Amino acid sequence: MHIRADIQQPIVLQAEFEVHGFTVLLGASGEGKSTLLKAIAGLVPAQTEPFDGLPPQRRPVGYLPQGHALFPHLRAWENVAYALGGSLRAQQAPARELLAAVGLVRQADLRPAQLSGGQQQRVALARALARRPQILLLDEPTSALDASTRDEVMAELVSRMHKLSIPALAATHDAHLAAMADWMVLLDGRRVVQQGRPRDVFAGPATIQAAALLGYRNRFTATVLKHEPQCNCTVLRWDAAAISLRVPMQPQLAPGGVIDWVVPADDVRLPPIKEQELRPSENPVLGRVEHLMVRGANTTAAMRCGDALLWMHAPYRLADHHGLALGQELTVDIRAGHVQCWGREG
Repeated sequence: MHIRADIQQPIVLQAEFEVHGFTVLLGASGEGKSTLLKAIAGLVPAQTEPFDGLPPQRRPVGYLPQGHALFPHLRAWENVAYALGGSLRAQQAPARELLAAVGLVRQADLRPAQLSGGQQQRVALARALARRPQILLLDEPTSALDASTRDEVMAELVSRMHKLSIPALAATHDAHLAAMADWMVLLDGRRVVQQGRPRDVFAGPATIQAAALLGYRNRFTATVLKHEPQCNCTVLRWDAAAISLRVPMQPQLAPGGVIDWVVPADDVRLPPIKEQELRPSENPVLGRVEHLMVRGANTTAAMRCGDALLWMHAPYRLADHHGLALGQELTVDIRAGHVQCWGREG
């Protein structure tokens, strides 16, 4: 589904993008994500495609606001029946059918306070389905969920949306949710700066702002020193760490210019356990371990390199082999091919 919106009030925002399956609209707070959803639903004045000119009650849109907005005094089936119109009792059978479609047959007679956050979300989804929507709009769907259950609840919700074959657009600032999507759209500066499949967008952010939205921790500046055509590389001066880095040739970057660059934490590497797997270091960086977190089979560490903090991920077995500990000095390798650079305008 193609979406276009031109909003002038309460904020100025123009956006045009595609929705494929479960699509995530990712942006920081204040970018206008919620306003954009309301514009598509007809709840704020805007020119939109599709549904332009239709009043809210005639738009085939299922809208799930933050916090679900369930009536606390009504049972689950009554909340859904309310959206069907007419008397609640007359709509009980179709309401229960909609709850069955989202896996809540046994919870139909419970009130919202008796349901978990994920179950409340599914009641809100069933209520939205009552409108027979062509698209579902979800505003910050993870905001009311506990971190411990978020992944499970959202995975279940996305799975049910796929089974219903209804496109969905979820507005969020949570990059973790975006990784579950079929398609993602990045909103920055109140405009769309990038869209695509999550694996492509996460692997290749279009701007330093996009990298920040995607959760890249290793975001730095550098000065372009020179180009070395003989080795097809560009040499940067990472001033904060007082070291030089080699990256694939970037002919568009002028020597002497200041640039932004990022590298994924997964591409800051410890030496391998087996000697036969050793390879020449591309960008050796010496630092001191300042933060250390162990989560299951993975270790996350942050090294102090001059004035910069460099983050890396490593399998626990590899980190244990090197005796990774707070205060330890060690040398890691920044993989040159995974460094991305952007020149600064002006």
